[in-house]
Amino acid sequence: MSVLSHIAAIPLFSNLSATQLQDLALIVIDQTYNRGQIIFMEGDEGKGLFVLISGKVKVYKFSPEGREQIIHIFGPGEPFAEAPVFAGQRFPANAEALEESRIFFFPRTGFLELIRRHPSLAMNMLAVLSKRLYQLAALIEDLSLKEVSGRLAAYVLFQSDQKQGATEYELDISKGQLAGLLGSSPETLSRVLGRMAREGLIESKGPMITILNKAGLRQLAVGTRRL
Repeated sequence: MSVLSHIAAIPLFSNLSATQLQDLALIVIDQTYNRGQIIFMEGDEGKGLFVLISGKVKVYKFSPEGREQIIHIFGPGEPFAEAPVFAGQRFPANAEALEESRIFFFPRTGFLELIRRHPSLAMNMLAVLSKRLYQLAALIEDLSLKEVSGRLAAYVLFQSDQKQGATEYELDISKGQLAGLLGSSPETLSRVLGRMAREGLIESKGPMITILNKAGLRQLAVGTRRL
């Protein structure tokens, strides 16, 4: 696919005209990152918007104790670091490629000029930002109010919903990354997985997850059941 075709396939840029897409293609910088390569660090100047074309990227922060908390894991088609584009601020977190990733970078100055000329682009970005704010609020609620077992149950159910209700699927991130996403440690996550298996809620073999009791997982996710 050409750069223009990739841009046209990005949900953020849906409903844009051919001329608007051409304008975006004129400012985009096509980048490739290797697995483990840092894309930006917390405190770096927010110089533009990133859109993941292929691969996987995690955005994360470190606690004062040095513990990693994954805020979000992005897949193809998703934009990230969009807030600093509007605010002109520094990046509030770190970003790292989890595998070889192709990323389109749109410099802030050129992108804001396009927004001024094409207000529909701003409306699309507002929709993305609103969705991201909702996800962040849900993450804060999970980390502050739910035990690790409840967070894990909610994640397992969410992934099932994303896969058309599949009761057996393969995790698309490592269990170490999943622990970081859930605000836990790999050791704690392993213990919780073991307890959930013993109670007949799931089976976990390597990256494969099999849901045995969806109703029980829902109870665990909302806090009406404990392990």
